[in-house]
Amino acid sequence: MQDRQHGDYLISADPERLDSSAIHAYLTGSYWSEGIPLNVIQRALKNSLCIGAYASDRSQVGLVRIITDYATYAYLCDVYVLEFHRRRGLAKAMVKFGMEIPELQGLRSWNLRTRDAHGVYEELGFKAIDNPEGYMILRFPDAYRQNSSSSAD
Repeated sequence: MQDRQHGDYLISADPERLDSSAIHAYLTGSYWSEGIPLNVIQRALKNSLCIGAYASDRSQVGLVRIITDYATYAYLCDVYVLEFHRRRGLAKAMVKFGMEIPELQGLRSWNLRTRDAHGVYEELGFKAIDNPEGYMILRFPDAYRQNSSSSAD
């Protein structure tokens, strides 16, 4: 898929453009990935379809990571835009760009979790889960702390 301009920003799915250090710097301080190790970020980026937003100086200012099997399912995660670049529609533009990728057409479902950006996703057609009692999750909230301490041995 071709890169796309969004005002002064470039939206791209080119994995060569991703700045794993910049992504790590943001995500390690986020509420959903606090303390995540750089090597975990690098592995996640490598195994996902990623959409980046880039300022005119080519620095990465936003990310959408899509976990997908390219046949039935996609999960949006690690969506962020750096504070200085917010309120310009970049998150919505990156998600829309990802949803328009030809290889992702015809999927049965797209999913995501958000604490504070419901309006952005509702504008793109996302809705709250109809029957949340049917969904289950297995969590390991201390996974990054456990992995970082055991890798130091």
